[in-house]
Amino acid sequence: MVFLFVFCLVISPLSPSSASLKHSMSKSDISGLFVYMLQSENHSLFADKHVHADISLSKVLFTLVTNINPSKSITLLGSEIPGLDVYNTEIAIAGKGTNLTNLPFDPPPKSDDDITKERQIADEQNVNDKENNSGGNNQQGQDDKNNLKKAVYIYHTHSWESFLPLINGAKVPDDATSTNNKINVVAVGTRLSQDLINKGIGVEHDTSNMGAELKGKNWNYNNSYTLSREHVQEAMTGDRDVKFLIDIHRDSQRKAITTTTINDKKYARIDIIVGKENQNYKENLNYAKELNSLLEKLYPGLSRGVFIKSKSDGNGIYNQDLSNRSILLEFGGVDNNLEELYNAVDAFAKVFSEYYWKAEEVNG
Repeated sequence: MVFLFVFCLVISPLSPSSASLKHSMSKSDISGLFVYMLQSENHSLFADKHVHADISLSKVLFTLVTNINPSKSITLLGSEIPGLDVYNTEIAIAGKGTNLTNLPFDPPPKSDDDITKERQIADEQNVNDKENNSGGNNQQGQDDKNNLKKAVYIYHTHSWESFLPLINGAKVPDDATSTNNKINVVAVGTRLSQDLINKGIGVEHDTSNMGAELKGKNWNYNNSYTLSREHVQEAMTGDRDVKFLIDIHRDSQRKAITTTTINDKKYARIDIIVGKENQNYKENLNYAKELNSLLEKLYPGLSRGVFIKSKSDGNGIYNQDLSNRSILLEFGGVDNNLEELYNAVDAFAKVFSEYYWKAEEVNG
C-alpha cells in the first residue's frame, strides 16, 4: 500500500491530466483502486469475503504511467494519432467506411455570434424549388393532418447548423451556420415532418431559432441542451401522445465521408447518436440499432453507424432520458447539398414509418 502511494507521488509530475486520465481509466478501475486502498489499511472494514476490490494493480499502474488502457484501443491510437485522443465516442455499429479516424464530431462555433448569423442563400431559386417540391402540397387534407396523433417531436438543439453549398460565399466549415430555416437543419426537419405526415404519422416540429433564444437568455453555446430540454419537456407536457424524440443535427465531417451513392442516386449519410449518461440508454441503443438495421436493409451504406457518446465527448444525455424512443440524427456534413439531404430524409422517413407502424401493430 505504501509502495503504491509512493509510486503515485513519483509519477504524478509525469502523469496525464485528470481529464485524460478519466478518458483512459474506467469508473470500475477507479472505484476498485479506492476499495483496494481501504482494504489495505483496514482489513476488518470489508470482513464480508464477498466484498472485495476487483482490480488489476498492474493494469492501473500501467494506465497511470502510459495513459493507455489495454481494454480501450482508442487510448493506444490516441497516443499515436494527433487529435484522436480527445474522442471518447464508442462505435456500437460501424457503417461502411466508419472507423476511429472519422467519427462524427461537433466542434463549438468560433464565437457565439456565429449562431445568430442569418447569411445569404447561395441559390434562392433552387432552394425555393426544392421547398415547393418537398411534399407539402401533397400532404393529407388540413383536417386530417390536424387529427393525426402527434407521436413524433422533431427539434433542433443546434438549429443554426447549415451547409456550405447553400450559403453564399461560404468556403470553410466554420461558415456553415445560418439562422435561415430554408438552409439550415430546420429545413431537414421540415422535410422529415412532411414525409411522416404523408405516411399518416403525426408530427410536431419545433422550428425555433435556438441561437436567438440563447442570446435572449444571456446564455451561450454550452447551454444549448439546457434550452432544448425546456422545449422538449414543454412539448411532452402539452401532448401526452409524444413518444418519439428526434433531434436533427449535421456532422462536421467533409463530403467524402458524409456522402454515398445508392442506385445512381446521391445521399447525405446519416449518423445515429445515443447518449450513455441516462437511464434510457440501453432501450434507446436497441431502438437505434433496429432503425440502423432497417436502413442497412433498404439503403445499404446510408447509415454511418450507431455511435455512443458520454459526457467526456459531448452532452452525454441529449434529452434522451425523457423518452426511451429518443435519438439524435446527423444528416450529412458541412458539404452536402439540399438534394442529397432530402434524398436521405426521404429514405429515413420510409424506414421510420416501417418501424413505427410495425410497433403500432404490436402494441395494438
